[in-house]
Amino acid sequence: MTHLPKRVSITEVGLRDGLQIEPRILSTEEKLSLARALIDAGHTSLEVTSFVSPTRVPQLADAAELLAALRGTPGVELKALVPNVRGAERAIAAQADVLVFVLSATDSHGARNLNRSPLESLSELRGIVAQALAAGIRIDASISVAFGCPFEGDVPVERVIGLASDVQQLGISRVTFCDTTGMATPRHVQALAQALRDKMPDVDPAFHIHNTRGLGLVCVLVALQKGITRFESSVGGLGGCPFAPNAAGNVCTEDMVYMFHEMGIETGLHLDRLLEAAHLAERLVGHRLEGQVLKSGPRLSLRGHDA
Repeated sequence: MTHLPKRVSITEVGLRDGLQIEPRILSTEEKLSLARALIDAGHTSLEVTSFVSPTRVPQLADAAELLAALRGTPGVELKALVPNVRGAERAIAAQADVLVFVLSATDSHGARNLNRSPLESLSELRGIVAQALAAGIRIDASISVAFGCPFEGDVPVERVIGLASDVQQLGISRVTFCDTTGMATPRHVQALAQALRDKMPDVDPAFHIHNTRGLGLVCVLVALQKGITRFESSVGGLGGCPFAPNAAGNVCTEDMVYMFHEMGIETGLHLDRLLEAAHLAERLVGHRLEGQVLKSGPRLSLRGHDA
């Protein structure tokens, strides 16, 4: 537990990755109420939506409207996930602050989730980089199934590093490594974090961990110990990939923030307001969420003798 960072940064992905698998379609106004609650809790980086086919992911059909309503929020970076050229064009037209281009680490997941292989995604990314630069918009990359694929099993670290290197050569320095269906273990996280440190010191990595099998926060802790300081998480633990079997939710934002704060690590977020946002998310989706702090409160939430 030595040499831990004093501060980490967190991107909230609940509005996109969190809601995309929910059966109840939220209205734009409902999403805005959740976005504003998250911003009030201190979030400065929100993955707001994704410009994907509305027939495949109807929950995100209002991507442009949601971005328009939030545009210009002081101090808040609005990100939009894009899987292809058409999605990038729509996101640029909607004036997203950041495009997050997603590509898969395996052919099987790429075919099912993106309808293209990793090599085909890289080819498409070259043109998107030029468009984003012309529009003055930053572009990040997000590598899916970086810690394991539900169709192919373990993904070699060398393959992930090679793909990240290809992305870096296109001028992209911020890369998120995604545990898309919760297959990561502490061993996988440690191996990838160490390889990034050894082989790609100029890349600014973020880890996006899911809690499908209960190892989410363990993996976050291991990543932290290996020098990762950027993370993605979802309010209440919402989320999952709609195109992969048995996918479950992301690491819960409030639980992760609680852990960091108890370790003396700053996040810039207010836990009490995050819990309020999580309660709002529960009401909006219409079912209980998986966050543990949401259920029990922080450990020093003292109660009277008669409670």
